[in-house]
Amino acid sequence: MTMATADELRELMRTEGAAVAENTQGFNTGRYDSVADLGDYEELKQAARSIKEDAIEELPDLLDQLTETVEANRGTVYIADDAADANDYIRDVVDERAADRVVKSKSMTSEEIEVNEALEADGVDVVETDLGEWVLQVADEAPSHIVAPAIHKSRESIAELFNERFEPDEPLETAEELTRFARKKLGEQIIDAEVGITGANFVTADTGTMALVTSEGNARKTVAATDTHVAVAGVEKVIPTVGDLHPFIELIGRSGTGQDITSYVSLLTPPVDTPVVDFTDDETPLSEFDSDRDFHLVLIDNGRLEMRDDEQLRETLYCIRCSACSNSCANFQSVGGHAFGGETYSGGIATGWEAGIEGLDVAEEFNDLCTGCTRCVNACPVGIDIPWINTVVRDRINRDKDAPGEWLVDGLTPDEEDDGAPLQKRFFGNFETVAKLGSATAPVSNWLADTTVAQQAMALILGIDPRRDLPTFERETLVDWAAARDSQVTNPERRAVLYPDLYTNHVQVERGKAAVKVLESLGVDVVVPPVPSSGRAPLSQGMVATATDHAERVTEALEPHIADGRDVVVIEPSDHAMFTREYERLLDESSFTDIAENSYEVFEYVFGLLDNGGSVESLSTVTGAEIAYHSHCQQRTLGLEAHTVAVLEECGYDVVTSDVECCGMAGSFGYKSDYYELSMDVGDRLRTQLEDDGVQDRPVVASGTSCLEQIDALLERQPRHPIELLAT
Repeated sequence: MTMATADELRELMRTEGAAVAENTQGFNTGRYDSVADLGDYEELKQAARSIKEDAIEELPDLLDQLTETVEANRGTVYIADDAADANDYIRDVVDERAADRVVKSKSMTSEEIEVNEALEADGVDVVETDLGEWVLQVADEAPSHIVAPAIHKSRESIAELFNERFEPDEPLETAEELTRFARKKLGEQIIDAEVGITGANFVTADTGTMALVTSEGNARKTVAATDTHVAVAGVEKVIPTVGDLHPFIELIGRSGTGQDITSYVSLLTPPVDTPVVDFTDDETPLSEFDSDRDFHLVLIDNGRLEMRDDEQLRETLYCIRCSACSNSCANFQSVGGHAFGGETYSGGIATGWEAGIEGLDVAEEFNDLCTGCTRCVNACPVGIDIPWINTVVRDRINRDKDAPGEWLVDGLTPDEEDDGAPLQKRFFGNFETVAKLGSATAPVSNWLADTTVAQQAMALILGIDPRRDLPTFERETLVDWAAARDSQVTNPERRAVLYPDLYTNHVQVERGKAAVKVLESLGVDVVVPPVPSSGRAPLSQGMVATATDHAERVTEALEPHIADGRDVVVIEPSDHAMFTREYERLLDESSFTDIAENSYEVFEYVFGLLDNGGSVESLSTVTGAEIAYHSHCQQRTLGLEAHTVAVLEECGYDVVTSDVECCGMAGSFGYKSDYYELSMDVGDRLRTQLEDDGVQDRPVVASGTSCLEQIDALLERQPRHPIELLAT
């Protein structure tokens, strides 16, 4: 497998993108609607995470308990070291049964070990009974989604496939015709099978019960129609008790497909006493059929126990394979799992799985498609910090991808961060230096960057797409401007330090000035000291040590102001997210708590001032002026979008908010030639909404730097930061 090129991404967007986008967005909308009905949604998520945390911590003991339980019930447990070991065991079971045909229900773990290929090499006919998996088996394609494997296939393409392959008497067209045809074909093949293979969503150590969550009921058929049942699962699927299933059953369907509960939830405690049906015997009562079943539980390590010992990747094992991270990801919605995925797993969590199971070289092929927007964090039913896992793996790829075996060690503090990182990542990761130089030499720097020669050189050397407008640096930075003026507040109600993020300080200086004026008009004494950049830029490139250095220098610079009683006010949402989220990973607990508890996003702060007696008349107000507002990804993740809307409405604006969750720019991502067209494809959804009837004539405001850049590229009307509307 090799990294998808810009041309390959473009082709996937053309051929599969529409189907993937329609289905994943439908799942995502369904998730919002379904979880809204759960009054205890967050409590269920916390319970599920706690169970997984404990289960992974106690995994060796749980495996011993499970083995004893299953063997006491006349079943067999085999713990396989790797894929080859698992396949050898399964092949032996099938050979002992002299089975000519094996039927399977959907199982990502069986995809991981490629058991189909192993059995087919022995001359065994392997039939997938899940409709989506069977479609792909007929098409000889790999799954593109953890839950909906054929999500990239349209009804028309499936009809064309079936009509060409099976030549039915009447051409198949409708979904009903296709489903009925597939059900008949699969039913015929299930009847003749001797061995059934299933996965297991969860396995309980106390009783050996397997929970199988499906939409078609094919897992039940696979078990009931065969007298030998082989269940394949990763060791991480084991949880302590049957009672622990409750939060997972509540969450898995809602998180994956937006269903309150999936169509079939099967709890099988082996060996299952259901009689094995002889489909050729129409006379014998079901109760008289043989119920002496053979059961084998194959639990697979394949790198998981090493991941368990890795502090940074352990969270991957909490994954319940619901696909919420895929469905909520704007990039995945455009290209699907054939690009945003590895040998087996796809979507945001795939980086952790593929790095642990296949190695860094496989994870490297799609890791950069994660932009760290954090939308998947709130979507994940067990609260996995998926962007952090992607960042850690990116860091390890940068460092020493040629040293397999060493990458599982923490290794996050090398002497030289940049040694292994590609030049493009080093450029964007050290953008603070570029910004300082750009301002110091402006306007010459801006003129030079706009020349054809410079753009060609940046495209060739740094992979920066010449179709992107580059930032225009200001000679006078926000820090310079603030230092040259006196405070306008004589008797301050509060005191604050406005954090001068890179773009506000060097490029979007006017929004910084507006923020200072707004805060001063509400009685806040404001200082704008020179402070290092937050570390967001290097973190996004996987340069964790450099990001840590930034975090330490930022807290060192802000600590005296916090100790002096000043609040920290942040304009850029991605930097505020650094202070209140990512710094927890980069700093000691005391330093993180100090900055996180004293930092506020600018509209969160303004809202608080107004809510505590501040006068809206001191701001620039209007009556009924119409605007369209787009919130930043991380602002939404932190639950802060509503503050901006509330303040704008209090100031008299008629606000229409965008429900498109990602603009597609994602900082440096949208500048890179490899991803420019993908970023614009994602952005096109926002453009469409901002050009809809009733919105197309409204001025546009947006909270994030990337959002402003992208909207500026998408629309003819130039957007502004909302804080600029309030300054008098």
